[in-house]
Amino acid sequence: MWRQLLSNQVLISAVLGWTVAQMLKTLIDMGLNKSFRPERLVGSGGMPSSHSATVCAMTVASGIRYGLYSFEFAVSFVLASVVMYDAIGVRQETGKQARLLNLIVQQDWFKLDNQEVEKRLKEFVGHTPLQVFAGAALGILIAVLVNMVY
Repeated sequence: MWRQLLSNQVLISAVLGWTVAQMLKTLIDMGLNKSFRPERLVGSGGMPSSHSATVCAMTVASGIRYGLYSFEFAVSFVLASVVMYDAIGVRQETGKQARLLNLIVQQDWFKLDNQEVEKRLKEFVGHTPLQVFAGAALGILIAVLVNMVY
């Protein structure tokens, strides 16, 4: 079973795309903020988009392995399109709204107890177009490299 899983080029490309993107995201965050935040290893948002890296690696690997006219490539391509559109659009707007709501809740006139104020909404949920593009490029590169190994 493990041998079959580890020989699945599409799966390996996708998982490797996510893993490398999350590690890069953590390193970039450490460089910018001068501190290590463990949640960046698995969290969403930031540069590069691990969502884009994952789905683009999967899509390119599917295209290489099964061909551009295959069912596998078609499903992967549509999924990648939806995920990247969502990361830039809906999820980025959600992050902006969370930032604004967190600022509003911190105002004195809201009179919430400390426990409620400490429950902040998650602000890192979406991506800029550049972050999505960087994740997509990373995913494509990883799928090509994995194909060279398999």
